[in-house]
Amino acid sequence: MTTSEQSSGATAGDDAIVPDTKDWTWVLERPCADCGLDAGAVVREDVAGMIRANAAGWVRVLAGEPEALRRRPRPEVWSDLEYACHVRDVFRLFHVRLNLILEEDDPLFPNWDQDETAVAERYGEQRPAVVAGELEEAAQVLAAAFAGVSGAQWGRTGNRSDGARFTVESFARYLIHDPVHHLYDVTGERV
Repeated sequence: MTTSEQSSGATAGDDAIVPDTKDWTWVLERPCADCGLDAGAVVREDVAGMIRANAAGWVRVLAGEPEALRRRPRPEVWSDLEYACHVRDVFRLFHVRLNLILEEDDPLFPNWDQDETAVAERYGEQRPAVVAGELEEAAQVLAAAFAGVSGAQWGRTGNRSDGARFTVESFARYLIHDPVHHLYDVTGERV
């Protein structure tokens, strides 16, 4: 699913998920022209608060009319609900990965197919109020984990199977772009 698209037209589930094959690590090197976030300039200690603020934005989005939240603007663009489910799962996944980095030496992260997960978990059929609660909870857990990082922990490393290597600091900056960008996808509001 492309991350720079807006949401709200065909019903989710009508069409297959279009895989997003881009390598988004470029967001660590330059500002995102779409959402406006300069992830490379984010102060690492601010990430926890940014996660919490982002979750509040998603809770507002998910308070909308359920059928409207399920509509896709085009077959290949996720609905607002599908984006919210993805963000919830990103928060959960990054908490697992952050723990790996903090507990193991230079771990290799297990692969995650976001598109396969969207289909298997039937993102477009989930209940918005439930997703809002789960997203808020996942955000609070992840924010607390980042708030607990200190000193030399920021320099600990972890790796994706595609060769991308992160420190906890770059991992935090890389993470925050995803939910910020997807909130832009559904609201059109830049940071």
